[in-house]
Amino acid sequence: MKLLTAAIASLSVMVSSCAQPDRITLTPRLGVPPMLTRDDVRAVAPALDRYTQGSLLGGLWKRPDLSPRDRSLVTVAALIARNQTIEMPYYFNLALDNGVKPREISEIITHLAFYSGWANAMSAVAIAKDVFARRKIGTDQLPPASPALLSLDESAEAQRAARVG
Repeated sequence: MKLLTAAIASLSVMVSSCAQPDRITLTPRLGVPPMLTRDDVRAVAPALDRYTQGSLLGGLWKRPDLSPRDRSLVTVAALIARNQTIEMPYYFNLALDNGVKPREISEIITHLAFYSGWANAMSAVAIAKDVFARRKIGTDQLPPASPALLSLDESAEAQRAARVG
């Protein structure tokens, strides 16, 4: 089951442009600059533009077995895990539009720091920070840092330092 989930997540990211042809003609959304226009793609890779407009996997986001919200969760996780920062602003906004809560995006980023790398999570933080700022999402909509961290036991730390030193 884990392998199937990973395969679906990877596939959804690899074909996300094919699955939604309008993705390539992105218009600025809440101050997010467009990634690429169709003309940009056509100027470099005409065949890729053609595949993007085809119906190879055009109905992926409309399939009934996963809601758009669930597809957004999978896609956001896959983008973070693969450090695909170029597409993150668009898909973070889409996820929020599809009902994913800011606190859930925050938790996904935090969770994936331990599974896909700290650097990938930090890259996602930089993107999410801008998306959240443009949407006026404040820290009151994010989960608290919990559990509370333990305080440092100064005497135990001194003993440890003496033993190691």
